[in-house]
Amino acid sequence: MSTLLLHGLGSDRRQPLGIFESVVRDIAGPDERLIAPDVRAHGGFLAVGDPADFELRRLATEVAEQVRAENGDPSEPLTVIGISMGAAIGVRIALDDLLPVHRAVFVRPAFDDRSLPDNLRPFPVIGQILADAGPAGADEFQERAVYREVVEASPAGGRALLAQFQAPDASRRAMRLVEIPRNRAFEHDDELGSLSARGIRSLVVGAPRDPVHPFHIAERWAGGLRATLDAVPARDDGPAAQTAALRERVGRWLRRG
Repeated sequence: MSTLLLHGLGSDRRQPLGIFESVVRDIAGPDERLIAPDVRAHGGFLAVGDPADFELRRLATEVAEQVRAENGDPSEPLTVIGISMGAAIGVRIALDDLLPVHRAVFVRPAFDDRSLPDNLRPFPVIGQILADAGPAGADEFQERAVYREVVEASPAGGRALLAQFQAPDASRRAMRLVEIPRNRAFEHDDELGSLSARGIRSLVVGAPRDPVHPFHIAERWAGGLRATLDAVPARDDGPAAQTAALRERVGRWLRRG
């Protein structure tokens, strides 16, 4: 079996590898094929393209093409582990039957059936400021209400938003922050239910006090998918604590087969 690891918005392939590679290797063995692509305009995927290129279905198709190029057996069952945006891309891969997904882990999902829900509204603001002012626009962003609302609820969440200004090539790639949050991960809850009907087993992991990745969205995903829902400590309790809990919860679930 192979495992596909998908990163979050503004991050790159190193994010899920850093959290989950050791867990997957420990459970599946050293011969497990780990595939961790960079999504368009992230990491080593240098092309930006047009706004339409950031539709989730297009991103999912691009990821699936990368997986097929790397995976020697296109029919081999696949485990998908996606974080935030990666969860949205992963669920689209499964829903659109782009790859033979056997089981899936969706970590801190942030997208649902709405275009630009309140929790994702900071990203287009960051993207526009980056396009206009570059990384120096971080000071301007900190004056905006969308930032203050996040940082008051979660200082760690605020720091994560500010980190977008320091991401590699952030200004040239600003379109990703403007366009991707406008996407819907699914059309309605019944669409999610089609995965369990097809025998695809899922785990959803959420965290409290995360205004960008609200726990109620994780609850909604788990309900629609008829999946196990698990919780990890908030980012404000320390990134090490959250990472350790993610490894433990996901590892325990993967061991069930």
